[in-house]
Amino acid sequence: MISFRHHAVSLAAVFLALALGVVLGTRTHGDGLFPGTGDRQKLDALAAENARLAEQVKASDAFLAGAAGKLLAGSLANRSVLVFTAPDAENADADAVTAALANAGATVTGRVGLTGAFADSAEGDRLRTALVNVVPAGAQLKIDAADQGSLAGDLLGQTLLTDPAGQPRGTAQERGLALETLRGGGFLNFTELQPAQLAVLVVGDGAKSEENNRGTILARFAGGLRSHSAGVVLAGRYGAAEGPGPIAVARSEAGLSAVTTVDNLDHEIGRITTVLGLTEQLSGGTGRYGTGAKATSLTVAAMPR
Repeated sequence: MISFRHHAVSLAAVFLALALGVVLGTRTHGDGLFPGTGDRQKLDALAAENARLAEQVKASDAFLAGAAGKLLAGSLANRSVLVFTAPDAENADADAVTAALANAGATVTGRVGLTGAFADSAEGDRLRTALVNVVPAGAQLKIDAADQGSLAGDLLGQTLLTDPAGQPRGTAQERGLALETLRGGGFLNFTELQPAQLAVLVVGDGAKSEENNRGTILARFAGGLRSHSAGVVLAGRYGAAEGPGPIAVARSEAGLSAVTTVDNLDHEIGRITTVLGLTEQLSGGTGRYGTGAKATSLTVAAMPR
């Protein structure tokens, strides 16, 4: 029997896929390929159909937003999650993910903002120096994590994510030193936070991913976190799955295959999928979700209860 939760998500997914298809058709036909009166009528019909489907997507988003509490209830009960945000992440997306996690029963232990300097290859040497100077006692950095994204994920994974038993790695003093050093260097922004079992990295639309290798740095940071966690989801908007975007990089590099990706975070279905992606990882699975390049499914597959 398919749960009501997955039925609702699948319904919204269909609406979204249809709307995106018509949008693409409208753009293609708007390039002067239909110059005649009859062709113009076809174009107008496509535009009207697109508007209708867009309204259906809007209605589906509204429904899922209202029903998220019931759809996700208890799916992350007794779990803790730390939210990271990339420099281009929309605050509204991060807020929506935080709300979805709360609806799932998770404890969100804080939000860490990665700055432009953190994701800038020109700042790589300075960031690496800061990182190696705050390694907690007993921690061991991976020898193959030399690039700044992987190194940062490796260190912050050991500093901010708990061990398999749910216990913090290192002491509060070591954690505080690492965080304050990175904040003082202009690499992180945060207020109060505590270690968590799981993590979500929220990125934007990928518009600046090519600048100083930002997309690759962020993707590999997510991979570094994943090596110390039972679940990490890299979630953003459609553009982040294109070209040098962080989601595109995560889907292309074999070493990042353990990171679940979601590329439609600006829709309610993407926020729900982000939560379901964490629950799937806790069960040993992973996925590439959304409508962008190399996505294998729009959302987490429906499972019998």
